[in-house]
Amino acid sequence: MKFLVATLFLAGTCLAQESHGRRYHQQQQQQQQQQQQQQQQEDHNQHYQPAPQQYQENRRLHESTTFIPIIRFDKEQGADGSYKALWETGNNILAQEEGYLKDLGPDPDAKGETLHAQVQQGSFTYTAPNGEVIVTRYTADETGFHAEGDHLPTPPPVSPEVQKGLDLIFAGIRQQQEQESHEYTPEAKQSQEYRDAGGRQPSRNQLPQEYNRQNQYQQEYNGPQRQHQ
Repeated sequence: MKFLVATLFLAGTCLAQESHGRRYHQQQQQQQQQQQQQQQQEDHNQHYQPAPQQYQENRRLHESTTFIPIIRFDKEQGADGSYKALWETGNNILAQEEGYLKDLGPDPDAKGETLHAQVQQGSFTYTAPNGEVIVTRYTADETGFHAEGDHLPTPPPVSPEVQKGLDLIFAGIRQQQEQESHEYTPEAKQSQEYRDAGGRQPSRNQLPQEYNRQNQYQQEYNGPQRQHQ
């Protein structure tokens, strides 16, 4: 009987220890899994978390985006290439423009063709952040784009001394161009050829040698003329 009781006690003790060991092992596994999940979550947040400045900029951009409607738009198109356009938006932007084709004369690269240039002129108005109304007027043609407005910077005035010097330079350039154009006229070219050939320019009473030769050929062809009695 004592042996049986001792055996049952020993078996119960072994079962209790085995059950306790199994629960301890399960707890250890759960703790390790929780620690791994927590570490993975921290790594994920650290790797994919956006920068604070970028997040704030994206949020500010999203909050400041506002739909601006076009409340007016008119356009007229002509068959000759001319047009007129006007549009206005909901944030007080007003613009108008018109254009046409300008005749520039014959095309030097295409015989019988005419050169044309697109001319555009107009203006646009908007309100600056400080409440000032900005108006810009512009013209665009074969000389380029030209804009004017009270808000645009302007060059300082030229002093009288500098302006006088510029006028003298332009006058010299103009005189040189006129002189060069005169040198390339047919009369000037013929006179230059005579000077290059003989070293001097022939007088008005002296006929060119080529003209004398042609006159001699003409007399020989016609033969001697008869004298009428």
